[in-house]
Amino acid sequence: MTHVPNNKTYFRYTFIHYRFSHTITVVNTPCNWIKINRRRLLWYFQERVGFKNKMFNIFKFATMLKDSPNMAGGLITTKKDPRLTPLGGILRDTKINELPQLINILNGDMSVVGPRPVMQKSFDAYPPEVQKVIYNVKPGLTGIGSIIYRDEETIITEVRDNGGDTWDFYKNKIYPFKGNLEQWYQKNQSFLTDIKIIMVTAWTIFRPKSEIVYIWFPTLPKRPF
Repeated sequence: MTHVPNNKTYFRYTFIHYRFSHTITVVNTPCNWIKINRRRLLWYFQERVGFKNKMFNIFKFATMLKDSPNMAGGLITTKKDPRLTPLGGILRDTKINELPQLINILNGDMSVVGPRPVMQKSFDAYPPEVQKVIYNVKPGLTGIGSIIYRDEETIITEVRDNGGDTWDFYKNKIYPFKGNLEQWYQKNQSFLTDIKIIMVTAWTIFRPKSEIVYIWFPTLPKRPF
């Protein structure tokens, strides 16, 4: 009997094939531009929490100086962060730095759409009830939380400039609401929802101030700040 893949599986592999066949130039460009020396790296690997809360290594193009987590600022990145490489800001703004995660999708560690995989410290900042369910689906290359908080670095920069504690803000403001968003996603997950999230992601890269996400998803919880 011939196995017929479900819509989500078929879409995932079709999407991957499309991305690989149409982004060779996009991927090669940063590879050629990123200078490799003792302080700058081409690839970035880091352990993240994934499906069923199991750890895996995520792939990215490096956008920050080597050993940046041990420099001032730690794990938190702000706008015009001095640890960013000359090309790093562009890669982050356009999300090109995330393209190597297509490898993670092929490996089965990630999906195209889902909650973004985070480091253990960040995962621990989620409320316990969120930790239990957020990775009942595979982490994604994009997700509803990423769309709503596409200006996250700007928010954190303002908190810092106003004398606030950036990590405390993450723990008590951003992560609890991100948890709510991802729980909303799981309740509303469907092939159509995933398609719409991908389309909104692409739109907001070029129109970062757009509120189209709330038009397409009217039941989405409103951001409290």
